[in-house]
Amino acid sequence: MGTRGPIPKRSEERRRVNRVDGPNLAKAPSGPPVDMPDLPAPDPLWHPIATDWYLSLQESGQAAFYQPSDWAMARYAAELMSRGLATDKPPNGQYVAALNSVMASLLTTEGDRRRARIELERKKTGPTLAPVKPLDAYRDLASG
Repeated sequence: MGTRGPIPKRSEERRRVNRVDGPNLAKAPSGPPVDMPDLPAPDPLWHPIATDWYLSLQESGQAAFYQPSDWAMARYAAELMSRGLATDKPPNGQYVAALNSVMASLLTTEGDRRRARIELERKKTGPTLAPVKPLDAYRDLASG
């Protein structure tokens, strides 16, 4: 798995690039991969939260790195999650830790992916900035 300790920053947030002893950074586009295999549908008896989690994996960029065994593990995690959510008893701490470990091995959070040196490229959002040329023209006029 990845390193221990604090979650590393994204590559574009780092001020400097140190020599890395581990594997190179792998980048993948965010969103579903283009070559998604045919996957089994979620079990209709699963809890809605487990179903949503399983379906969200299919829409996530880290799915590009998944092999059939990873998808089998995702189904197992969704089944565990569903069984835990279906009971009226409060969750057991050991059960939650085990489920979090399975989810971490599937790189479901950004922190898990950064520790494994995988980054999903974020889609560019936000307003486009106006060109600066008019300001340069006003500055030239003011300076004479």
